[in-house]
Amino acid sequence: MNKELAEKILEQLKNKEIESYRVKKEEFLTFRSELVKREDFKHFKGIAEIGGDVTYKYMDEPRS
Repeated sequence: MNKELAEKILEQLKNKEIESYRVKKEEFLTFRSELVKREDFKHFKGIAEIGGDVTYKYMDEPRS
């Protein structure tokens, strides 16, 4: 995964074009580095999976 793909996926989640996205363990650091740069960072919820993958969803209300 590269920076541009991560940004595209984050925008698709925000715009409700996709409901969720599963980030593979190997792609996690690249994806998260783009995620934390966003102003709406707290709207994204990551659910850890067994094996190191994380499934991200976009929530209307920011998490605390």
